[in-house]
Amino acid sequence: MIRFIALSLICGVAASVQAAAPGAKVKPRPRDNVKVAKEHEAYIQGALKYMAAKQKADGSWGESSEERRHPVAITGYTLIAFQAAGNLPGEGPYGRVVKKGMDYLLNQVGADGIYGNRASGQYMYAHGIATIALAELYGQTRSPAIRGKLDRTIKLIIASQNQQGGWRYRPVVRDADVSVTVLQVVALRAAKNSGIDVPQRTIDNAVKYVKACHHAGTGGFSYQPGSSPGFARTAAAIYSLQVCGLYDDPLVMKGSKYLFANHRESQEWYVYGNFYAAPAQYMIGGDTWEKWYKAIATTVVKSIKKEGDIYRWDASGRGGVGPIYTTAVYTTMLAMPYHYLPLYQR
Repeated sequence: MIRFIALSLICGVAASVQAAAPGAKVKPRPRDNVKVAKEHEAYIQGALKYMAAKQKADGSWGESSEERRHPVAITGYTLIAFQAAGNLPGEGPYGRVVKKGMDYLLNQVGADGIYGNRASGQYMYAHGIATIALAELYGQTRSPAIRGKLDRTIKLIIASQNQQGGWRYRPVVRDADVSVTVLQVVALRAAKNSGIDVPQRTIDNAVKYVKACHHAGTGGFSYQPGSSPGFARTAAAIYSLQVCGLYDDPLVMKGSKYLFANHRESQEWYVYGNFYAAPAQYMIGGDTWEKWYKAIATTVVKSIKKEGDIYRWDASGRGGVGPIYTTAVYTTMLAMPYHYLPLYQR
């Protein structure tokens, strides 16, 4: 049942993405031969088991002190990992876990459309990833319980876009950076895929902002226009352009080459960067995706921790955050060849 829902939605998503760029011809994604290896299937299942065991009574996740400070964001990342492996609310081996996590996020949405836990000052990060998780769940379930609150969160994103076309830590229109912007863009794309109205001018202005962050000398993208390029920033930027329909844009291709040239685990924000780099290279497809998946799979399995049939990844380096976050991101990456997440389709 889950596989049927996912595959049928993939077809619908492809059509809606094309509609986001009027007049643009979208080439079919080149075929690839990437499959989830049997060994990696065991890692994915063991990681899901680990995350399910760590879910809190209220449905949220968070192990490290940093994760506990951002339960909305960590829950969003974790729900995406479960969806990437074929679990939906009430469906799949972890259907109850997903339902509980979904209910937690829904309970955090306030009347103004903002999720709870605003004390950190960076809650548009959490807002973006949580909205992506809910929009993907709504697109695959059409649950009325999600729709009303999802509408609120999307309206807040649209209203808080600044004049440059980007977003910043708080829902005010004063400033912007590419890391916060990409989360809002992907959330808008996921919402539009599921049938929620998103003004085309909002998407167009976001594209202008992301392109303004391009660093012509290296092919990478910067945190803000005029600053230095980086691995995670480039991954976020090219993925946001792709979900806006610019799959074959020259800047996307230059960014892809930049990622290959700068792919190493010692990169700061490596985990965060790969959350975007993997789907970006996947959307390019063909040899590009095959080479990228092989590289990241080889890298991440080296650091996996095993306790019986339970697997996890611990945080490492700047931006590692904690074991739930790292495990969720790496599980999502390894599970991408399953093709369950509509948002990761061209």
